[in-house]
Amino acid sequence: MGNAKSGAMSKEILEDLKLNTKFSENELSQWYENFQKQCPTGRIAPEEFEKIYDRFFPDSDAKTYAKHVFRSFDTNDDGTLDFKEYIIALHMTSGGKTQTKLEWAFSLFDVDKNGYITKAEVSEITNAIFKMIPKDELDKLPEDENTPEKRVNKLWSYFNKKENERLHEGEFIQGVMENDSALRLIQYVPTK
Repeated sequence: MGNAKSGAMSKEILEDLKLNTKFSENELSQWYENFQKQCPTGRIAPEEFEKIYDRFFPDSDAKTYAKHVFRSFDTNDDGTLDFKEYIIALHMTSGGKTQTKLEWAFSLFDVDKNGYITKAEVSEITNAIFKMIPKDELDKLPEDENTPEKRVNKLWSYFNKKENERLHEGEFIQGVMENDSALRLIQYVPTK
């Protein structure tokens, strides 16, 4: 996906990222320089990515969630993140529009990458999210969402789907956009 090993970012990747993200050429060049310093191979391996999450969530078990996030960012399925995947991920999860963030959230929950989300996949991601929530914060969650199972059932109910039905991306995005609680239920935001 580009000049992973050379010293400069290819013009093609630069133009593509300028077109598809909110970042300027100068910002992208700085990001690239830092990326090359941190990842001399031009790629981030899953283990390195998990270490990043461990630093952000030192009091929790973020490994499972990090694996799912990594999978959702690894758009070419080569088992690594290159600079382009990294920047697009950064754009989607930081300053992107709500629609863009929800498109990424869908890819996170679509564990098997078949274009649909099942209740089992929602459960898998929700369990990973719960591993990141410190015990003292778990105790403060509302009664009807203080376990992974309760949260999954509450979230799934917003989509009006039966246990064995599945959601396509448009249904997921619409369901979350129409319900503030659903948006809160698909993520974990530390209180500290």
